[in-house]
Amino acid sequence: MSNRIKIHEVNSAAYKAMFNLEGFIEKSGLTKIHKELIKIRASQLNGCAYCINMHTIDARKAGETEQRIYALNAWQETPFFDDQERAILALTEEVTMISNRVSDETYRKAAELLGEQYLSEVIMAIVIINAWNRIGVTTALTPEL
Repeated sequence: MSNRIKIHEVNSAAYKAMFNLEGFIEKSGLTKIHKELIKIRASQLNGCAYCINMHTIDARKAGETEQRIYALNAWQETPFFDDQERAILALTEEVTMISNRVSDETYRKAAELLGEQYLSEVIMAIVIINAWNRIGVTTALTPEL
């Protein structure tokens, strides 16, 4: 067990604000599979076990295959993801690892394949899961058995 704070108990207003952002993404035009691919991949990069667990379960419920979930950390080396998904995953990685910058090539390809509105929703989904990951990792949230 961790002796770290539970933000949802200590600062419920902050948690409510995060859930409002999450609600925006849930109501957006993003497909459920795209949302879950973003959430799983960012959570893998950030080492957030709590979110990896939650979003792999959610992805399965949404119809995602075990094969694609297992291969997500090596998506570039597999034929399992289409061009849109590859653009989304590349952008997810670069935004998550923001100190390395988002390349013009990655951004251009995503904009070309997704269009401005969908791209804006993808960017917001990436930003929001990264915020959740930072809460989870900082407060040592762990998945339940």
